[in-house]
Amino acid sequence: MHLLSGLKLRGRLTLWVCLLLVAALAPVVAVGVHVIRRNLEQQVHGVLQVEAEGLRDLVESSLQERETNARAWTEDAILRGALLFGTYAKSDAVLATLNDRHATFAGLVLFTVDGQAVSVSRPALRDAFAGHEKDVLAAPWFQAALEDRLDPAILTGAITRTDPFFARPVMPLALPVLSPISGARVGVLLAAYDWNQLEQVVAGALQRAHDRGQRSFTLDILGPEGARLYSSRAPGLASPPRAVRAQALDEDTTRFAAGHGWRFVAELDAQEAFLPLRRFLQLSLLAVAALVALAALAAWALARSVTRPITLLSALVSRVVREGDLTQQVALRDQQDEVGELAAAFARMMDHLRESTTSLQQGTRVLGQTVAELTTATQQQERNLLQQTTALQETHVTAQEIQQTSQLAAQRSQAVLGLVARAREVGSEGETTLGASLDGFEELRDHGARLAADISSLHERTSQIASITQTVKDLADQSNMLALNAAIEAVRSGEHGQGFGVVAREIRSLADQSIHATGRVREVLDDIRGGIQSTVALSEEGQRRSEAGLSQVRATRQSLHALTDIITDNASAAQQIAAAVIQQNAGIAQIFTAVTDLSRMMDETLQAMHDTQRMTQDLRGVAERMETAAGAWRV
Repeated sequence: MHLLSGLKLRGRLTLWVCLLLVAALAPVVAVGVHVIRRNLEQQVHGVLQVEAEGLRDLVESSLQERETNARAWTEDAILRGALLFGTYAKSDAVLATLNDRHATFAGLVLFTVDGQAVSVSRPALRDAFAGHEKDVLAAPWFQAALEDRLDPAILTGAITRTDPFFARPVMPLALPVLSPISGARVGVLLAAYDWNQLEQVVAGALQRAHDRGQRSFTLDILGPEGARLYSSRAPGLASPPRAVRAQALDEDTTRFAAGHGWRFVAELDAQEAFLPLRRFLQLSLLAVAALVALAALAAWALARSVTRPITLLSALVSRVVREGDLTQQVALRDQQDEVGELAAAFARMMDHLRESTTSLQQGTRVLGQTVAELTTATQQQERNLLQQTTALQETHVTAQEIQQTSQLAAQRSQAVLGLVARAREVGSEGETTLGASLDGFEELRDHGARLAADISSLHERTSQIASITQTVKDLADQSNMLALNAAIEAVRSGEHGQGFGVVAREIRSLADQSIHATGRVREVLDDIRGGIQSTVALSEEGQRRSEAGLSQVRATRQSLHALTDIITDNASAAQQIAAAVIQQNAGIAQIFTAVTDLSRMMDETLQAMHDTQRMTQDLRGVAERMETAAGAWRV
């Protein structure tokens, strides 16, 4: 897995295809080898079995034929006559002719019943048997011939060793020769089958094996006891360590009885027997290797056809990321496969990214412009608020002065009341008191005039405050509209405008608070204006009454009798003036409190405007960063 993780997709695809092909072919090859091996084993064993059985049939047929020939020869009249009449020259010629005609016999010898060789097919045999009558009589084959039987044990034992008379292994087919007249045994005919001539019998089977390329093919004949009667293997050559064998038993006693119990073995070297399997395995391995190589090439070509578009897309993505160029065009979108679908999807993604980047750039420009306009508006609003704060401070000072004047007027009204009471008590001091009253009324008139002037000034100040609050409300309305536009642009900007949307909502909340506060100020100012108008009316009434009192006081100079009435009237007027002044003092105190509250609210509004300006600066920074981020892409 570590090796696979270090490979690219092309190498992994090629390697996986090769591994899958090997995994798929390995069981097929294994099963094929197993089946071919089993079939080859059956075929080889079948061929060997056929060869073994063929050898058995061939040897049996050959030996049966030789036995039949030998029995036929024992009935030859010349041979019988030679034994009866001693005409051995004729029998020698007959034996020589028969031996020449049947070269598989090492020799033909005609014996008398006492073991003397009287006629031979070859002269050398006469010399070989001369003087060995006792050995011939003692030979098991001769004894069996006198009993007219072919003993398998005797025949098998004879071919396992070299015969001293024939100087080679022979099978002594010895049969009795009977008299045609009496039927008595008159001699024994020995037909010595040359066991080495068996090479000619098996030559055909060996040649067929050699033609099949089976150079290690051998045929063996084993006796009942396991003695090796014949082997086509070269002398001294051992049996291969791994061999395939098949054998056939001679169990048919109706044919050549001497071969009963023999085993005919066909043997083949396993390495040579399974040479076709090895060749098939080699060819299979070569074919598998060639197929794997072709599969590797095909897989490499397939992987290349798959990874090449991916490589092109990867290079395109790298260029886009490295250069920030979204104008790159995606090829391969017309390819009708999964890679084409991937390329088309990537092209759609690039289109969406270009659209998003374009929208982001436009949004950042609009956001920058909005922030600039909002900054300008907040700066203008801050200047207006500073002016309003200054005006409120001035109003606060004027209201304080009015309050002091009102308090002084209240004190003076109390003094006037004291003077009136004294005038009532001291009627005797008419002229002096009237003069003092006249002076007091004139002073009261002056104070009333000044109070009227101050109240008129306060009325103008309240009008100015109303104008200021209207200006604040207009600014708040403008801020509300700007915040609403900013919120709309934030929604259009999507995820990147969420932070700006929060700021817009805060600005809109502050604008709503400013509108509410200006409404409250307007209500307070309306109350103050109503109070001031009432106070002005009372001041004017008081002033008129003061003028009337002065006229009366002047009139009382001529008549002291009317002094009491005038003093009474003046006392009533003074009480009314005192009540009006007290009421005016209370109204002025409310005005002062309202102006104080308005000044505090203006300070709070100014602080909120400072916070708005700070948030606007932060929003400007965000807009600049967004513009920088959007400007990194070229569309």
